Amino acid sequence: MSQKVVMKVLTMADEKTRKKAMEAAADVLGVDSIAVDLNDQKMTVIGEMNTDDVVKKVREKVGKVEVLSTGPAAT
Repeated sequence: MSQKVVMKVLTMADEKTRKKAMEAAADVLGVDSIAVDLNDQKMTVIGEMNTDDVVKKVREKVGKVEVLSTGPAAT
Protein backbone atom coordinates (compact mmCIF):
# COMPACT_ATOMS: atom_id res chain seq x y z
CA MET A 1 0.00 0.00 0.00
CA SER A 2 1.35 3.38 -0.98
CA GLN A 3 2.19 5.79 1.81
CA LYS A 4 2.36 9.58 1.74
CA VAL A 5 4.37 11.81 4.06
CA VAL A 6 4.25 15.61 4.02
CA MET A 7 7.11 17.38 5.77
CA LYS A 8 8.13 20.95 6.40
CA VAL A 9 11.89 21.17 5.91
CA LEU A 10 12.76 24.20 8.03
CA THR A 11 16.27 24.58 6.60
CA MET A 12 15.17 24.44 2.93
CA ALA A 13 15.63 28.00 1.72
CA ASP A 14 17.51 27.63 -1.57
CA GLU A 15 18.01 25.30 -4.56
CA LYS A 16 21.07 23.65 -3.02
CA THR A 17 19.18 22.55 0.10
CA ARG A 18 16.15 21.54 -1.99
CA LYS A 19 18.35 19.29 -4.09
CA LYS A 20 19.98 17.71 -1.00
CA ALA A 21 16.56 17.04 0.54
CA MET A 22 15.24 15.45 -2.66
CA GLU A 23 18.35 13.28 -3.03
CA ALA A 24 18.02 12.11 0.58
CA ALA A 25 14.38 11.14 0.10
CA ALA A 26 15.15 9.42 -3.22
CA ASP A 27 17.74 7.22 -1.48
CA VAL A 28 15.00 5.46 0.51
CA LEU A 29 13.85 2.18 -1.02
CA GLY A 30 10.30 2.33 -2.40
CA VAL A 31 9.96 6.07 -3.03
CA ASP A 32 7.88 6.67 -6.19
CA SER A 33 7.49 10.44 -6.31
CA ILE A 34 8.79 13.56 -4.59
CA ALA A 35 7.24 17.01 -4.80
CA VAL A 36 8.79 20.12 -3.27
CA ASP A 37 7.35 23.57 -2.65
CA LEU A 38 10.34 25.78 -1.93
CA ASN A 39 8.23 28.81 -0.93
CA ASP A 40 6.34 26.90 1.78
CA GLN A 41 9.36 24.67 2.58
CA LYS A 42 7.15 21.59 2.09
CA MET A 43 8.15 18.21 0.71
CA THR A 44 5.67 15.47 -0.21
CA VAL A 45 6.97 11.93 -0.68
CA ILE A 46 4.80 9.08 -2.01
CA GLY A 47 5.66 5.41 -2.37
CA GLU A 48 5.73 1.96 -0.85
CA MET A 49 8.30 2.93 1.77
CA ASN A 50 8.63 3.30 5.52
CA THR A 51 7.74 6.94 6.22
CA ASP A 52 9.98 6.98 9.31
CA ASP A 53 12.97 6.09 7.13
CA VAL A 54 12.23 9.02 4.79
CA VAL A 55 12.00 11.52 7.65
CA LYS A 56 15.17 10.17 9.27
CA LYS A 57 17.15 10.32 6.02
CA VAL A 58 16.06 13.89 5.22
CA ARG A 59 16.86 14.99 8.80
CA GLU A 60 20.36 13.53 8.52
CA LYS A 61 21.05 15.43 5.28
CA VAL A 62 19.42 18.84 5.77
CA GLY A 63 18.55 19.31 9.44
CA LYS A 64 15.27 20.30 11.02
CA VAL A 65 12.18 18.55 9.65
CA GLU A 66 8.63 18.83 10.94
CA VAL A 67 6.20 16.08 9.92
CA LEU A 68 2.89 17.64 8.88
CA SER A 69 1.03 14.45 7.93
CA THR A 70 1.47 10.76 7.15
CA GLY A 71 -0.91 8.12 5.91
CA PRO A 72 -2.05 6.16 2.89
CA ALA A 73 -1.69 7.87 -0.47
CA ALA A 74 -4.87 8.54 -2.42
CA THR A 75 -5.25 6.26 -5.41
